[in-house]
This record gives sequence, structure tokens and C-alpha cells, in this order.
Amino acid sequence: MNENIKNGKLKAVVFFPTFFLLVIVIALNFTNYNTFLNFTTIAKDFMTIQCGWIFSLMGVASILVIVAVYFSPLGNVRIGGSEAKPLLKKSSWFSITLCSTIAAGIMFWGTAEPIWHLAYPPESLGIEPMSAEAAKFAMETLYLHWTFIPYAIYAVPTVVFAFAYYNMKKSFSVGSQISPILGNRDQRKLNIMIDAIVLFSVAAGISASFGTSIMNMGGGMNALFGMDNSKVLWVVLTILGTTAFIVSSATGMLKGIKYLSDFNVYLYYIILIALVVLGPTVYMFSLGTEALGGFMTNIFDKALFTGAAASDTWATGWTTFYWSNWMAWAPVAAVFLARITYGYRVKDIIVMNFVVPSIFSTIWMTILGGTAINFQMTGKVDILSIMLEQGSAAAGYAVLDYLPFSKVLMGLYLVAVFVSFITAIDSTTNGMASISTSGLVDGRQEAPVYIKVIWGATVGAVSLIFITTMGVEGIKMLSYLGGFPALFLAILSVMSLIYVMGNPHKFEGHTQHKDKTEMENSDV
Repeated sequence: MNENIKNGKLKAVVFFPTFFLLVIVIALNFTNYNTFLNFTTIAKDFMTIQCGWIFSLMGVASILVIVAVYFSPLGNVRIGGSEAKPLLKKSSWFSITLCSTIAAGIMFWGTAEPIWHLAYPPESLGIEPMSAEAAKFAMETLYLHWTFIPYAIYAVPTVVFAFAYYNMKKSFSVGSQISPILGNRDQRKLNIMIDAIVLFSVAAGISASFGTSIMNMGGGMNALFGMDNSKVLWVVLTILGTTAFIVSSATGMLKGIKYLSDFNVYLYYIILIALVVLGPTVYMFSLGTEALGGFMTNIFDKALFTGAAASDTWATGWTTFYWSNWMAWAPVAAVFLARITYGYRVKDIIVMNFVVPSIFSTIWMTILGGTAINFQMTGKVDILSIMLEQGSAAAGYAVLDYLPFSKVLMGLYLVAVFVSFITAIDSTTNGMASISTSGLVDGRQEAPVYIKVIWGATVGAVSLIFITTMGVEGIKMLSYLGGFPALFLAILSVMSLIYVMGNPHKFEGHTQHKDKTEMENSDV
């Protein structure tokens, strides 16, 4: 079973540069808000306008490469060697993977995002707002942003790190994700630099997700109990969520996260079944079928749409936002996800980290997004007006409030949001703490709890500051800031996977001489 490293040391050269940079960001926000806002706006504009096309290309490249790997010789390689036995059964593996990646996001955006696209489609496409064409576009866009491409972005570094750490015997560092293209070069100094940069990226990315969940829970408290979804409530929810995360984190990777994820997936099933039974069943599946056809037929057109030809900024505010968010989170999430792949083939990893969760997310968006669109189009619930007045967090609860047994459903939904929030923060800060710790030589070992707590508290503080000062725009700003440096690591990870997939045994053979002592020393 997993165990904490009793004498694990904080990797100071990785931890402190990132930590102090985050402190500077927080201090600048309080002491000179205008300077802070100008700086972050310039950074955001550079990313979205100048580099948005690179994010789009990387999203497409990720999906093409991960499919190619499945059918390559690498697909048949067992992580940890031919005798390795899995740490988890597949049902728990699926639950942890789903709840540790974009589950918190689908809870927030599943009903809110399609209404924004329904009301405000890209001007350059000439789609009439609130029309049947806009409804189809909204559903297709949900599939674009929340299914195969984001999970491909996660799957690429997960496969690379799992192979590099368990099979190539590389060190427990995010930098190991690019070790195949570096060969046997000493990359300890490079790993330190990569880990520090990635920690900042993921701290920003996970803070954005943290803020999304806090606002979503605030909307639930407002809908259920009439509490004002205000900054005061966000502070209370942040403290409660951080406390719950600390308790879960202290139990270890194969206990707290596992049990919470298994429980949470059952809540998802209940919510989905309730909406299918009580909601506009024929409409949601009919629209979903039509939109899925449009999405699959035009997936490359949609994924590579930048709006540059018509000076349309829609893509920079939505698609680039998502791609930057996934790429900011992916490198460290991959470190965690790779640890639980031990004993499975690479093909199994692709199925569990790419295929299955993408299908689940497609079903989720079909049911929740289809219900929201139907209620808005038929006038049953004016979700757009509610969001304009109360924010995007109110959308899901507005949909559920129209259905029979609304209070019960909203209660279950709120609990699911809370648990999704805990598992996402727990798993990611677990990865952050691991790469901030020296001495990890076994994937089942864990970083000391105090390092997890430091990162959890830091992420909570950063997130709270951004959402209380800038709202949803603060969430997007964090994603942009985190995604930019991670973009370059994503490019190198894709290159590594291409390089290794044709002849994986060549890389295993050249690195088997490295023992645990060398791995531990490479972390110093």
C-alpha cells in the first residue's frame, strides 16, 4: 500500500521559487491592483491573440498522437514491466481518473456554457442567437471543449510519465515527461527548472478550477437556502473545502481519493438518471445525436477555429481559455494519474484516461446541456436572465429547480460539486507535493502531509483572491497565466511520445541499469 516518506525533504529549489512568485502575485494584487491588472491583461492578450493558434494545434496534435500510440508497439507495453500487478481495480481507476480531471468543470459549465453559446455564438459564423442553428452549435461546442480533446491533452503526459518513471526508471519529476527525446543525458538541473515552472502553471490552473467550484457551491447554497452568493460565503466555503481536502489528503492516495471518487461517480449516475427520467428525454438525445454528428464531421474545423480571418474574438475567450486550462493542469495531473497506472498496459491507460471518460463526458453534456437548451428555447426557464443577474454558477440549480423533487436533486448536485472539488484539489496537490519532495523512489510512496497542506492552502488563497476581485474573469485570467508556460512542455511531451512509440523496448533496454539510489539522487 502507499506510504508517506518519513524523512522526505522539501525540494527547496523547486518549491520556493514557485511559492514566492505566487506570493508576489497576491501582494501585487493588493498593493497595486491597476499594475497587476495591466500586467495580467497584457499576458492574456499575448497568449490568446499571438499564441492561440498554437494551443489549437496542440489540442489536435494530442488527439492524433494518443490514437496513434494505441495502435503502436508502445500500446502493448505494461507499465512497471511484464510482472507488474495493478494497484487499483478498473472501476476505482475510472472513478479517480474522472474525478481528478475535469469533473469539477462539467458540474459548473455543463448547463451554463451552452446557454452562453446559444445567446452569443461567434459573429463571424453568421449564426442567429437563440435559433435552432445556435442550439446545435452550442451542443457541438460542448463536445469540443469537454470530451476527446481535453482528455487527449491529459492522456499524452500521463502515458509519457508512466513509461519514463516506471519503465525507463527516470526520476520522479515532471521533466521526465521529455526524457525520451533527451536520451541518457543528465537532466537533473533541467528537471529542477521544469518542475518549478510547471508548479506555477498548475498552481494557477488548479486555482482556476478551485474558484469555479467555490462559485458553483455558492450558487447551490443560494438556490437551496437563499444564502447570498457573496464573497463572505466564498471565504467560508474555501475554508471548509480546504479542511476537507486536508483530511482526505492525510489518508493517502489509495484511501481518501479512492473512496470519495467511487462515491462521487454514483452521485453522477443518480443525477444523470434523474434528468433522463424527469427531463426532456427525446429532445436531449435527438439534439445530442445531431450535434455529435456535426462535431465528429467537423472536429478539425472546430478545434482549429481562431476567428482571425474575421477578427472574431470568440475563440480566444472560450476555446483558448479551455486549452490553456487543460495544459496548465495536465503536467502535474499526469504525475498523479501515472502513479495509479502501474501494472496496466499503455492501451489500458489510453482507454481509461481518454476513451472512457470522453464517452462519459459526452453523455453528461448531452443530458445536462440538452436539458438546459430545451428549457431556454421553450421558455420553461429563462436561464440566460438568471445567469446575467446571478452569474454562471446559478445555471445548474435553475435547471434542477424546474424539475420534480427539485430540492433533493439540488442537494445531491451540491454534494457532487463539493466532492468533485475535494478530489480534484486532493489529487493535483498530491502531484504538486510529490514533485516538491526529494526521495520518492516508489510510485506508491507519498509526500509528507505538511507539503500537501501548504500547497492546498496556497491554491485556496490564490483562487479566493482572484474570484473575489475579478469573478469569472479572474478564473479565466488564472488559466491563461498557467497555460502559457505549460504549452511548451506539452509540445515536448507530444514529441517524446512520437519518438518512443515506434520502438519502446529500445528505451527500456538503455535505462534498466538505473537503480533506486540513482533515482533518489536525481531528485536532489
